[in-house]
Amino acid sequence: MSEAAVLSRHGSATLPGNGSVLIIDDEAAIRESLETLLEFEGYSVQSAETGEEGLARLGDTPYDLVLLDFALPDRNGLEVLAEIRSRDPQLPVIMITAYGTVDNAVRAMQNGATNFIQKPWDNEKLLADVRAAVARSRAEAENEQLKRALKQRYSFENIIGKSDPMLRIFDLVGQVATSRSTVLIQGESGTGKELIAKAIHANSPRKNQPFVPVNTGSMPADLLESTLFGHVKGAFTSAISSKKGLFEVADSGTIFLDEIGTMSLETQAKILRVLQDRKFMHLGGVHEIQVDVRVIAATNVDLKFLVREGKFREDLFYRLNVITVDLPPLRGRNQDVPLLVSHFLTKFSAENSKSVHHVSPEALRPLMDYGWPGNVRELENVIERAVVLANGPTVGIELLPDHIVGRGASGKMFEHRPDASLFEIVEDCERRLILDMLEKCNWNQTEAAERFHIPLSTLNQKIKRLNIEIRKRAANPREA
Repeated sequence: MSEAAVLSRHGSATLPGNGSVLIIDDEAAIRESLETLLEFEGYSVQSAETGEEGLARLGDTPYDLVLLDFALPDRNGLEVLAEIRSRDPQLPVIMITAYGTVDNAVRAMQNGATNFIQKPWDNEKLLADVRAAVARSRAEAENEQLKRALKQRYSFENIIGKSDPMLRIFDLVGQVATSRSTVLIQGESGTGKELIAKAIHANSPRKNQPFVPVNTGSMPADLLESTLFGHVKGAFTSAISSKKGLFEVADSGTIFLDEIGTMSLETQAKILRVLQDRKFMHLGGVHEIQVDVRVIAATNVDLKFLVREGKFREDLFYRLNVITVDLPPLRGRNQDVPLLVSHFLTKFSAENSKSVHHVSPEALRPLMDYGWPGNVRELENVIERAVVLANGPTVGIELLPDHIVGRGASGKMFEHRPDASLFEIVEDCERRLILDMLEKCNWNQTEAAERFHIPLSTLNQKIKRLNIEIRKRAANPREA
């Protein structure tokens, strides 16, 4: 049911009595009989004698149920039913007619009627159908209200979570957003570092100014410097004209430097000067440029370790590390998985013009148990795939990848033979972890080693020792 339909039908308050019913029937005796019966049972009842009058009442007042005559003086009952369905697809409608043929019943049900009752009716049967329809209507409305309350409580600028770590993140983001301080966001790949940066910017006094993201790990050092600081004509061979840098583009706003741990020491020195003096020069330029930019940086590696290794400037680290936001991996907050799944179902159903609203209990269990080495981004990809492949409103376990439900080589992490030694258990777990990561990285060993934060040579040694067979990399469907 759409949120707009629920709001128009139920608003934010509970309707009076046992429910609210609209009767649309042209026979005064029928209307009076139904009104007496339903009001005696505690329902709030209103009536209309034509289709147009009934539709007008629906526009003015919320109802839990409509009792609709099949034959009306101005419009066919099926036409009125179609109009009701276009306004609120989930509002229960029971068709009532003296022409109770099988064909009429089938047509009404095919067009979205909840039930079909023939005149003269049995009072107990009619009341039972009314109770069931109103109960369903109210339950759906309460469910939508609960979803809205959960969304308001457990989301922050598209960041979803109800776990204690995420609620603390929400509080911290709200506190730091209004300051001018530099922020360092730390977390594994796929945990949503850019979402946090956008949330900080969106809730800051700079929210109406530019937010400029830069993936510093995807560019060579010389191109990165030109991108960040701009250049003058002739600064290098291909500089056929002068160009502004992204620090200028972000003036008065926020610049987000992702993967900052990959920058060269030379570029780090220039970033440090911007942080200290808010000044820099174009490549090849001689004039200083002053900017007012808030810097938010992110990293998926331990900057302190890089400092000790001499790969990251200590003075820049302390300049960046004014306020730190540590994003937990998804495996550390698995109670957020159902909320995230619901969020992604809604997102990808809308994108693909589908109505996939649920995950079966059998499918939810492995989603909760899985270790998610790719974090929220991996879960998002899994749900997108499931929505695209789904043929109905529910995602079943058959729509999940093999390595998540244990059909593949990796399986569930701690299943082992009862007679296995501790060494064999540890070795098996290590093999499964590596297989999980290799599958996530499309069997790219270099990427897997980077995500494990170990040298490629170490990963290759483990692959050899554990007799892991490397599969051929599959084509990336997004690149096809």
